[in-house]
Amino acid sequence: MHGWLCEQPTGADQLQWKPLQLGHPAPGQVLVAVRAASLNFPDLLTVENKYQIKPPLPFVPGAEYSGVVQAVGEGVNHLPIGQHVAVIGAAGGFATHALAPASQCLPLPSEVPFEDAAAFAFTYGTTHHALIDRAALKAGETVLVLGAAGGVGTSAIQVAKAAGARVIAGVSSDEKAAFCRQLGADDTLNYATQDVRERLKALTDGRGPDVVYDPVGGALAEPVFRSIAWRGRYLVIGFAGGGIPALPWNLALLKGASVVGVFWGDFVRREPQAFGGALAQLLGWYRQGLIKPAIDRVLPMSDIPQAYALMASRAVKGKLVMTNVVKP
Repeated sequence: MHGWLCEQPTGADQLQWKPLQLGHPAPGQVLVAVRAASLNFPDLLTVENKYQIKPPLPFVPGAEYSGVVQAVGEGVNHLPIGQHVAVIGAAGGFATHALAPASQCLPLPSEVPFEDAAAFAFTYGTTHHALIDRAALKAGETVLVLGAAGGVGTSAIQVAKAAGARVIAGVSSDEKAAFCRQLGADDTLNYATQDVRERLKALTDGRGPDVVYDPVGGALAEPVFRSIAWRGRYLVIGFAGGGIPALPWNLALLKGASVVGVFWGDFVRREPQAFGGALAQLLGWYRQGLIKPAIDRVLPMSDIPQAYALMASRAVKGKLVMTNVVKP
């Protein structure tokens, strides 16, 4: 059993591949043989000690992974040995094996590929909570997705389309715009080359988007919020752009608009039944072919340093997934 150990949270370059002494699962835990794990932006922040959830040192990063249950602790009756699971938590996935609370393991049908399973719950769960729960998105409304070519952005395009909405994909290059159109986006906004307000005005006949899905933050927030429709909902997903915007509150007043916080991790903890219902709908959409993780590339687990470098460079379209080689 080995894993990428973070002993000093000063950056991904400090991670080291080391043996792990995991032992038998404690009561309420399971031992998972990790088959695949995805890299999310919070994983980058966690190893830099910049994320709001700070695992105790030392820890193995990797908050989203999939695998096979190898052993169970006392009191775990719903996850048999051999069960395929997706795991969502704070850490542990960038390894060959992980100990995880059984409550954070989602049993999955064996026909779901491990790569899809490792790239599903975190991004699609966040997006479903944001668009369907927090924004109460209705069919026929227009959704602007910022950072649309990234992990959560690609899921937002698909979930919004599954809900019957029109999607404008906000991206930073023409290449990413073309990628988002392939995923189902109806229109695109290249905020690196186009005037944000004029483009949104043209695309919406001056009305503005009903819902803004924003995992980027930074300087984009104010011109986008100024363009939002009457009774619009601005979803605060995260701040991948680096800056936390300060919006003039009179804009919310003049538009009758709402600024809506989205903290999926606490939603899962506080409202497990609602999360279960959301996951059931997402799996239904997956089986219908309405949603499917957009995977940029699949790398071996040994290439974690390369994966972190790609994430930091903003070069990723969709999700990065790492896999462990299973010997027959």
